[in-house]
Order: sequence, then C-alpha cells, then structure tokens
Amino acid sequence: MNLENSRELHDVIRRCLSGDRKAQQTLFSLCYPLSMNVCRRYASDLGEAKSLVNEGMLKVFKQLDKYSMNLSFGGWLRRIMVNTAIDHYRKEKVFQDRFKGIGNEDYTNAFQEDALDSISAEELLALVQDLPPAYRIVFSLYAVEEYSHKEIAEHLGISEGTSKSNYAKARAKLQKALATLHSSNGQQR
Repeated sequence: MNLENSRELHDVIRRCLSGDRKAQQTLFSLCYPLSMNVCRRYASDLGEAKSLVNEGMLKVFKQLDKYSMNLSFGGWLRRIMVNTAIDHYRKEKVFQDRFKGIGNEDYTNAFQEDALDSISAEELLALVQDLPPAYRIVFSLYAVEEYSHKEIAEHLGISEGTSKSNYAKARAKLQKALATLHSSNGQQR
C-alpha cells in the first residue's frame, strides 16, 4: 500500500480518525518516506528534517478530519510538510541578522552544464542544505515546489524582490559549488 488513494488507505485514515493507535502508526510509516523527502529540501541537516517530519505529522493527525477522501492524499501531505517547513522557518527567521555581511560574494565562475551529470542526488541535496536558510527555503519553494515569487513573499513575510534576490543568490551559490565540485572531481580522474 502506498499514498495513492486506495480503499486500503481510506480504511487506515478512517481507523485513525476513530483513535486506532495501530492505524496511526501505519499511516505514519506510509507517510514517512514522502515527508522526509520533502523536509530534507528545507532542513539544514537530517536531524532538522526529522524534526520537521514529526512536527508535520502532528499537523496531519490533528487535521486528518479535514482531509477530503476525493483529494490526493500524497498532495495533501506534501502541502502540510511544505507549510510546516515554512512555519518552522518563520519561527526561526531573523533575516537581518542572518544576512549581515552576506551578499558581497563574487559569482563570476562559469557553470558547466555537465556538472550536474557528475554528482549524485545526495551530493546535490547536501549542496542545497549548505545554503543559508533564507536562500535554501526560497530555492526549494521556487525551484522544487513551483511557488511563484509572489506566493513565497506572502508565505515568508518578505518582499517579492527579496524572494527573487534570494533565489538568484541561491542559484549562484549552487552554481559556484557545482563548478568547484566538478573541477575537483575532474582532477581526481
């Protein structure tokens, strides 16, 4: 059984709604891979990602009665996890303090298209996780979740311009990191 809407999934959800602890454990296990996949893009490390998953799953169980069985459960879960990451970031955000002295880097290194072909998904995820928090969340929301800069600005309480700037700086940092990784991989061959 997976997160695609099925009779089995709906049965587990109904049992969860009636307070069945075993069904809740089953639902948590079913949700964990997708939840972790989403949260790792927003977290700085695995521990923070696990914390976001736990926080998000609490929201899932509290809001399960609001889930409509004719909607995609996986899509509903993904939205809760993304919103949990946004909420977490809002609680932790101190944009002005985090970016004092950041922003004057020189991003003139050229990016080679085949750099992405030479790294694993885990290496790419690690590069995204190394971004400063504001860059990481804007990059993930825009590039992965396909939010518009206007939506990102509304969710994070920043201006559209700041969202665009953070995205551009995140891309530049990733391109620089990829170029560095690519050149070091090329030297090892």
